[in-house]
Amino acid sequence: MTSAPTALPLTLLATAGFLSVAGMRMTDPLLHVIASDFGTTIPALAIVVAAFTLPYGLCQILLGPLADRFGKLRVMTAALALLTLANLACALSGTVEGLTLARLAAGGASAAVVPLGMAYVADAVDYQQRQITLSRYLNGTVMAQMMAGPLGGIFGQFLGWRGVFLVLAAGTAAIAAVLARRLPTLPDRRGSATFAAGNYLAMARSPVARVVLLAAVIDGAVLMGSFPFLAPYMHEAFGLSYAEVGLVLACFGLGAMAYVRAARWIIPRLGEARMVALGGAIMAAAVATIVLLPPQPAFVAGLVAAQLAIGAGFYLLHGVLQARATEMLPHARATAVASFALMLFIGQSIGALAMGGLIAKLGYQGASLCDAVAILLLAAWLAPVLRRNR
Repeated sequence: MTSAPTALPLTLLATAGFLSVAGMRMTDPLLHVIASDFGTTIPALAIVVAAFTLPYGLCQILLGPLADRFGKLRVMTAALALLTLANLACALSGTVEGLTLARLAAGGASAAVVPLGMAYVADAVDYQQRQITLSRYLNGTVMAQMMAGPLGGIFGQFLGWRGVFLVLAAGTAAIAAVLARRLPTLPDRRGSATFAAGNYLAMARSPVARVVLLAAVIDGAVLMGSFPFLAPYMHEAFGLSYAEVGLVLACFGLGAMAYVRAARWIIPRLGEARMVALGGAIMAAAVATIVLLPPQPAFVAGLVAAQLAIGAGFYLLHGVLQARATEMLPHARATAVASFALMLFIGQSIGALAMGGLIAKLGYQGASLCDAVAILLLAAWLAPVLRRNR
């Protein structure tokens, strides 16, 4: 390995990551539009949210070992081409069931992008510099978090939700073509045994790997699984248009970008355990703030501040888990990172379904306050465990 990441195609990888995450999040401000179009309710659309995240996780079982065997970039290119077809199918869906099936396909194809990009970066960069380099690579996902909301809201308002999926299809087709053209000139480690049982046994026997994988499930459930439901709450409670909701959601990306820019300073000074504790506390306070603010236009600024805080807090905590995941299996890194993503997005699917049920029973406020408590408990457990397992 080398500690110099200058030869890495970070811009290309970040662009692929942008498209993958945008496909996941651009529909967040459009849940009301989709529900109205199909004559259903927001809680009923929880299955559409879970339809993307569950195959995203389950396909890691296949994609990680395949990438170790045939090359991470090659598998990523093929997946981007399939993602183009899935986005087109979403745009043409005529029923909730059809959209759910198309999102299943999109989630499975998208699964190859960010995890394999992380593994590709980790192959080239020593652990001491890895979290900083990964934060640079994650610029693409951060930009998606920042722009997917407003772009989804704006395109949805003027082009309809189907137009959003057509735009995504054009983007994934373009980046797949660029990546395919550059493949012969890019290094791409391959050759590890596909589906080697020993790789999974090694992770199962490692106390650190077990902690990271369990934390990934909880992370996905209480963080990523709950975020899509903040958008319809802001629309209903504050009367914001879909475009305005998208702009508020963009502040998540701004907060995350602030973390990325400061990562080189934050990581060596705080250390992993304190980053986790601080990130959890920030996110819990911000989620509670959103649902406790008086639903009046004068308090929209509070929504903006809370989204900024959620973005920074998320990457403080989640970035530590990502870096730890890249070290679980150094000789088959794609398998390790794919296993982490599997746990993460199984958790996200569970969280999305749980939030849908909690909202139906407790309303947005009660469900979100439960989520804030769960975030605090995650950080309170994980921080001391990481301190003991440095």
